[in-house]
Amino acid sequence: MTSLERIVDVAIVGAGFAGLAMAGALRRAGRDDFVVLERADDVGGTWRDNTYPGVACDVPAHLYSLAAHPNPHWSRTFAPGGEIQTYLRDVAARERLSDRLRVRTPMLGAEWDAADAVWRIDTGADPLVARSLVLACGRLTEPHVPAIDGLESFDGPLFHSARWDHDVDLTGKRVAVVGTGASAVQLVPELARCAAHVTLFQRTPAWIVPRGGGEIPRDDRERLAENPGDLARLRAELYAEGEERFASRSGDAAASAAARAMALAHLHAQVSDPALREALTPDYAFGCKRVLLSDAFYPAVASDAVTLEPTALMAVDGSTLTAASGERYEADILVLATGFASTEQPYADLVRADDTTLADHWSEGMTSFGSTVVAGFPNLFVLNGPNASLGHNSAVLMAEEQASYVVRALAERDRRPDRTLRVRPEAEAAYTDEIAAAAASTPWLTGGCRNWYVDHRSGRLTLLWPGTVQAFHERLVGTDGSEFLPSVDVPVTQPTEATPTHPRP
Repeated sequence: MTSLERIVDVAIVGAGFAGLAMAGALRRAGRDDFVVLERADDVGGTWRDNTYPGVACDVPAHLYSLAAHPNPHWSRTFAPGGEIQTYLRDVAARERLSDRLRVRTPMLGAEWDAADAVWRIDTGADPLVARSLVLACGRLTEPHVPAIDGLESFDGPLFHSARWDHDVDLTGKRVAVVGTGASAVQLVPELARCAAHVTLFQRTPAWIVPRGGGEIPRDDRERLAENPGDLARLRAELYAEGEERFASRSGDAAASAAARAMALAHLHAQVSDPALREALTPDYAFGCKRVLLSDAFYPAVASDAVTLEPTALMAVDGSTLTAASGERYEADILVLATGFASTEQPYADLVRADDTTLADHWSEGMTSFGSTVVAGFPNLFVLNGPNASLGHNSAVLMAEEQASYVVRALAERDRRPDRTLRVRPEAEAAYTDEIAAAAASTPWLTGGCRNWYVDHRSGRLTLLWPGTVQAFHERLVGTDGSEFLPSVDVPVTQPTEATPTHPRP
């Protein structure tokens, strides 16, 4: 290592919720020597990228926010996407990240240099060297485009819901939507209001429960702003309600039956046509796929504005769309609400240690210890990666727990002569077995559906944490450093006084 290299203690990749949570945790721990790399031109992650009509969070806003930055000013129970993006910009300002945030700076590659015990990161600009690397890249970032015969022949506007083309006028157009997941459930009612007609291709129906909520009165917002204790109590109540939902999502017989009955009652109350109800009724266990919240989707689908095609889109020929059922439809605009590449994270191909990429290591599905550190990749931390998602509560809580673990691990790193943390392979294997055992009897594996929580290559649950947030907290707080191999007592090159402690903005 030369004295001219720019060295930073921690490089964070991604400026969404997880990246900002990590930056804030470092700040509060007195660790100011870090940089946040963001490939786009602004913070926000998925809330920057997803701007489709009706985009909103399905977790109550007062819980879907960082603990260090409670927001009493949310306008609705379930915040619109643009409002969440504004909140994240405000968080970045509060955390004073202007001199640490490097926008339009993608991680093009990262390689572990064992000799100097650093990560060498290629951004396409000046080389960046970091003692530790935190991947906070998100798991819902790369749109999944299904293999549909002739898709490229579609002769009108074609785009994914996560890459919405706002230059396209939907008014009076025949719009086809592929998919009935979380994005489509929000999107279809909006399209039904302006399009000439909407054709909805449904591969698999979803379990949908009432959303409720609505606009938060100004008086309530002012009260929460003036009384932080009230805001803290509201957040605690929402957290407890979320934890209670774990039972119904994870297969508890009584809780699942009650939730299923609620969903069916919701369907029957909003859809009067028996044939349409049958087409919208899932044939798999409640919780097997992501449970959705909506009060507007069923009425839209039951209206004359929408035609539900209860099979997948199989082929495209110009403006003609052919379903698996053989039915054909004409469309002017085609929207793919088909989800994301979740189990095979794109960043994994870019991270290398000892001639092995993270993608190679995860070739049979993502593995880790503590859902955060990975064997064979020293001083690397992954937020929102393996088994860190939730189906019952706010995923922001998980990212915050991981960020706290990273801070503790960095303190352990600094106590070591070589300043290097190497995960014991057997610790990772034991954690993977622990996850598998906890997930074995859950609907995610046994419920009779195909979901994005399970890796198709191994059949393992690789996205979801199969427990409560409290259990995750206890699991990470209970670690004692024994997940790491003993330190190698070999001195490594330290930054000289001439070396900048962090890259200049």
